[in-house]
Amino acid sequence: MNYAEIKKTDVANGQGVRVSLFVSGCTHHCRGCFNSETWDFAYGTEFTKETCQELLGFLEPEYIAGLTLLGGEPFEPSNQRALISFLKNVKETYPCKTIWCYTGYLLDRDLWRESRARCEVTDEMLSMIDVLVDGEFIKEQRNISLRFRGSQNQRIIDVPESIRQGSVCLLKGQN
Repeated sequence: MNYAEIKKTDVANGQGVRVSLFVSGCTHHCRGCFNSETWDFAYGTEFTKETCQELLGFLEPEYIAGLTLLGGEPFEPSNQRALISFLKNVKETYPCKTIWCYTGYLLDRDLWRESRARCEVTDEMLSMIDVLVDGEFIKEQRNISLRFRGSQNQRIIDVPESIRQGSVCLLKGQN
């Protein structure tokens, strides 16, 4: 897997000050995407063990609330497979920090059911994500006044509660 960018202090993509990893590769190709260069799976820099260690170091300060995964598309199957061991390491090293993830896939339609996004690690990856912002960016529903999302259709989901209840539960106070 490649990645396009790492932001060591990001306040736009989740609650609190976060470390953000923008992965490369996306098959959605949303019209008006702010990050279309990341559609190419070969774009950017190779994600290595050294990259993982660097990210873990960036997550260490107490003021960092957690990690955010964006793209590109973290839930492209090849990206899931590359991210899973890193996410395990993040959860083990920093159990109190949250993981947010942005995806164009829908939790209930694409990630919980058979689809081109589901693979052998999807459920495990979801089990490590605290908040999922799902849904493709739709240019006609763009709304710059929304927090943590770009278009009206996107949902901010409490993943652990959704897994417990077996249905999509929106994050309180965010939708």
